[in-house]
Amino acid sequence: MIPEEHNNAQIIQRKTDFVPPRTWRNWLFGRPLATADAPRQTIGKFVGLAVFASDALSSTAYATQEILFILAAAGSVAFGFVFPIAIAIVFLLVIVTLSYEQIIHAYPDGGGGYVVSRDNLGNIPALIAGASLLVDYILTVAVSVSSGVAQIVSAYPELFELRVPISVIAVVFVTLLNLRGVRESGVAFAFPSYFFVLMMFLTLGMGLFRYFTGSLGKVVNPPSMNIALTVTAVTPFLILHAFSSGTAALTGVEAISNGITAFKEPRSKNAGITLLWMAFILGSLFLGISYLIGNIGAVPSEHETVISQLARTALNGRGLLYHLVIWATTVILVLAANTAFAGFPRLSAIAARDGFLPRQLSFRGSRLVYSSGIVTLALIASALIIVFQASVNRLIPLYAIGVFLSFTLSQVGMARRWWKIGHLQPGQEVTERGSTLHYGKYWRTKMLINGFGAVCTIVVVMVFSITKFKDGAWVVLILLPLLVVLFTTIHRHYRTQEDRLTLDTFSGAPPRATRHRVIMPLSGVHQGTLEALRYARRLSDDITAVHVSIDPLETEKVSQKWETWGEGVRLVILDSPYRLFIEPLLEYIEEIAANRQPGETITIVVPQFIPSQHWHKLLHTNAANLLRSELLTKPGIIITDVPYQVP
Repeated sequence: MIPEEHNNAQIIQRKTDFVPPRTWRNWLFGRPLATADAPRQTIGKFVGLAVFASDALSSTAYATQEILFILAAAGSVAFGFVFPIAIAIVFLLVIVTLSYEQIIHAYPDGGGGYVVSRDNLGNIPALIAGASLLVDYILTVAVSVSSGVAQIVSAYPELFELRVPISVIAVVFVTLLNLRGVRESGVAFAFPSYFFVLMMFLTLGMGLFRYFTGSLGKVVNPPSMNIALTVTAVTPFLILHAFSSGTAALTGVEAISNGITAFKEPRSKNAGITLLWMAFILGSLFLGISYLIGNIGAVPSEHETVISQLARTALNGRGLLYHLVIWATTVILVLAANTAFAGFPRLSAIAARDGFLPRQLSFRGSRLVYSSGIVTLALIASALIIVFQASVNRLIPLYAIGVFLSFTLSQVGMARRWWKIGHLQPGQEVTERGSTLHYGKYWRTKMLINGFGAVCTIVVVMVFSITKFKDGAWVVLILLPLLVVLFTTIHRHYRTQEDRLTLDTFSGAPPRATRHRVIMPLSGVHQGTLEALRYARRLSDDITAVHVSIDPLETEKVSQKWETWGEGVRLVILDSPYRLFIEPLLEYIEEIAANRQPGETITIVVPQFIPSQHWHKLLHTNAANLLRSELLTKPGIIITDVPYQVP
């Protein structure tokens, strides 16, 4: 014990020797971790790439296909624009990567676009950025898992009707892995992630070699497109539409900036290097896939993905290597949801600590992960998969607009940050909530980089909003303002509660009550009732037992037993001709409360017997819980449970 005197109050701090017992949860989630274990649960660059980059890397499996889906409206002649569009997207990737590299070093505690916007643009832009990223993380899970299952369906068409339950099971699997902790889930995902990268580079290498040696050829027996020709020529609008669909390849780039705290020290350096690795691999794979797809005559289809067509063409049939590519792609797409499971809980925890989301989201579970955020993400994403029948083509229009809006706000915020730094004096230091500002002589160059990036990404947002509006982007454009309103409502509630509970303007507690009245509801007279009566006598001599009469025979038994065991305490019997229990009792209590004397405290002492087995609770009405839930909202009334454990 460590006693400490503070304003005449003794503060005692004790250490506990309690260790959580072993249960079935230890087998499923792992043993509980102490808070002191947190530094040992961080990850390095190698595992970090698997955890935070799987979403971005896996998007190469469907981004090119989504470009083809749009260009198909003008016929296969439009497929020649796939590679130029891919080059434009990779150029945008370079800009976004440079921006987030700066964010990682400027805000080492994570939070990405939300924290950057909060510190430099204000709460409303921060909430828009936060809502955009949270929606994007949810869609990441739905899209990546659905796309992974689509790869399986490409190789095994007989599973097409089972794609929805398979997708939901995959979400549950990733959820369980993440509930075990960042380190364990990262190690589990490392091998599949690197195996996917290896197989894709192998496929692209063989494809490019065969293409330049003239032995690649075209896709054999390509699937039917079943896409109606809606335009007679390739138009600028069609190109922009295809470009906006292809920008899905950039989703996940921001995840590392949100999860910097998961990396080992020096965490900013490790996170920044991991970001550069990810961008290089992503850009290489995306360009290679887009180049070969445009030269082998692959077509977009819900029944066979373009990755499947590329693999069987480059690898000369459906042999062992083909199946390895399909399974590697399937696994990485399913595990790409892990990026969202790593980013969503951390971002929601930061917003919750700021008071914009329920505080429960900011608490770490037994494995030092934000368990509430993980479960919330899994439930919402599973609902989306069910509603949209695990169709990637139907989910994609909802995708990417949110993340590019966050890109824009974060880059505008960074540009303002460099402007503020440029107006500091050399040696001057300003501390903000998320970072510390120091004068830097290259602030103009950095401000121009972020400003140019903001212009590029806002153009993408506008293009996406216009071209994808009727396809479903309108849902996100309506959802984001609603989420901002929800966040501000939650924040207002917390602020109101803090203002009402604060001690800053508190003048002291009122004088102690001079009179104490006890009301004790009882449904029967037994040992538990007498235990509650003994407790009530310690509180006051003014005790009233109350019985609600539903069955006259039962009331008679209660009256007789009370005369024998009631110790002279008065019993009030409330007739209930409609066989209601709670309502007559509440009416009586409210009547007593309305006529109470000044300074009088009313305490409801509720006898409650506790069965020896948990399942026995299902056999009882649990009226005590019902009464408690009704009375908790009544001011000036105290509710006390007196449990009696039945052996």
